[in-house]
Amino acid sequence: MSNTAKVIELVGNSDESWEHAAQSALNDADQTLEEISGIKIASQTATVEDGQIDQYKTVLHVSFQLKR
Repeated sequence: MSNTAKVIELVGNSDESWEHAAQSALNDADQTLEEISGIKIASQTATVEDGQIDQYKTVLHVSFQLKR
C-alpha cells in the first residue's frame, strides 16, 4: 500500500525572525492538519520601516499524509 501526501503553501508572519514566522505558520497548521511529515522553506521576505525590519515573512510548503 502506498502513502499519498499533499503539500500546501502557508505564509507565516512575525516581528521577531524568519524562523519564528515559519514556526507560527507550522503551529497554525498543526491545529487542523494531521500527519504533518515535513516542511520546505519556499521564500523569506521582510517589510522595512524607517530602515529597520518591521515584519518577517516566511513562505513554507507543508506536506502531510492523506487519510484513506
